[in-house]
Amino acid sequence: MKVFVAGATGAIGRQLVPRLVEAGHEVHGMTRKDANRAILEELGAVPVVADALDRAQVAAAVAQAEPDVIVHELTAIGDVDTRHMEKSFALTNRLRTEGTDHLLAAGQAVGVKRFVAQSHIMAYARTGGAVKTEEDPDDRAPAAGLRPNLEAIVHLEEAVLGATGTEGIVLRYGWFYGPGTSMARGTEQAEMIRKRKFPVVADGGAVWSWIHIADAAAATAAAVERGARGTYNVVDDDPATVAEWLPELASELGAKPPRRVPRFVGRLFAGEAGVVMMTELRGASNAKAKRELDWRPAHPSWRKQLASA
Repeated sequence: MKVFVAGATGAIGRQLVPRLVEAGHEVHGMTRKDANRAILEELGAVPVVADALDRAQVAAAVAQAEPDVIVHELTAIGDVDTRHMEKSFALTNRLRTEGTDHLLAAGQAVGVKRFVAQSHIMAYARTGGAVKTEEDPDDRAPAAGLRPNLEAIVHLEEAVLGATGTEGIVLRYGWFYGPGTSMARGTEQAEMIRKRKFPVVADGGAVWSWIHIADAAAATAAAVERGARGTYNVVDDDPATVAEWLPELASELGAKPPRRVPRFVGRLFAGEAGVVMMTELRGASNAKAKRELDWRPAHPSWRKQLASA
């Protein structure tokens, strides 16, 4: 098949493209920067330079590739300030709204058969059970700092799943770790944990489901080849609370256990969004992805893995 990957030079794109090429697919990798052509060629893809927020450029790029499948992995997440999430995610939110609309329109114009898009498990409601399935409701009353992010995710998911003439697939990824992610050793986030500047807030009761970036790419390749319309959680087998994984990660980094602070103190340095992420989020089950995509994570647990990249 011809597969068009938007966001092909991102953390997951660099893992995904070689897998698709090795499986025998003709991959066209889209990037905004002309300087990334060499990276895409090295990965085995046909380079495509286009601005995802320019409807005409996206339409021309997709028309030239004439793909069977489009994979939407567009994000622009750099250093995240949880006190100002709307600023940290402003461009990513546009890519999840305008960028999604441009790619869908371009794909429908050429009759693309399948459209696979990146989403996130943080969209689940923060009530009920600790581990969510694809049948559970979304968070329709998000914390103020997270509202623009979740609104963008909802836009993406509704547009993809409601698309006509193409099989829309949404992959709700867990929290990435591994090469090229914010959790890799030496990144700002890892250094904050190592220097004990990343405390456990309140009870640290938020449940996180992790996924190694290579496993996320493998699940995405499986969705390209045999996914059916719908949503899939792409996470490992081992959801854990912040109070559990954060001290273990600190130990892996050679640091002392993280400090613990009450909620009101956490709000001062992390904002309400950061506090919610530490205390209220829910994890997810990968049973559907295992069953329907015939996929298994090579890294079934984050334990002893988070700081290994």
